[in-house]
Amino acid sequence: MNNETIISTVTQKLEAIIQDNPTVFLVDIKIKPTNNIKVFVDGDNGVGIDRLVSYNRQLYKQLEEMAIFPEGDFSLEVSSPGLSEPLKLHRQYVKNTGRFVEVVLLDGTQVEGKLLTVTGEEITLEEEKGKGKKKETVQHIIAFSNIKTTKIQIKF
Repeated sequence: MNNETIISTVTQKLEAIIQDNPTVFLVDIKIKPTNNIKVFVDGDNGVGIDRLVSYNRQLYKQLEEMAIFPEGDFSLEVSSPGLSEPLKLHRQYVKNTGRFVEVVLLDGTQVEGKLLTVTGEEITLEEEKGKGKKKETVQHIIAFSNIKTTKIQIKF
């Protein structure tokens, strides 16, 4: 079975498992050459560890019963995407409104700022430039079509 087929199967199984909670959604599935399946699940209000463990157990049992890997040599990790993972879905942008993000545009330009608004086509970032009396606030409207990656930034 190739990776696309496995990803499709895992997607169908997981979506059936999480369908009882409309605030939870699948973000991404990655398969490493060692048959390590990484499933990233997020929620509009976050996803608790207990829920992730439950999803992991249910999905593992189903994949084991299907014998996708004949030798049974696979591992499964169901987690929420960490801060190192870029935002992939519109829903993740909405969830993170108000947080600081770093956006890399298609041309390689980086823009950091507070995510103010999210529409179907674009995001608005508020960037603070300068310090003290020279401090100014600049708003950037960025089309999703111009975004290469967006990552959450932690500000202290």
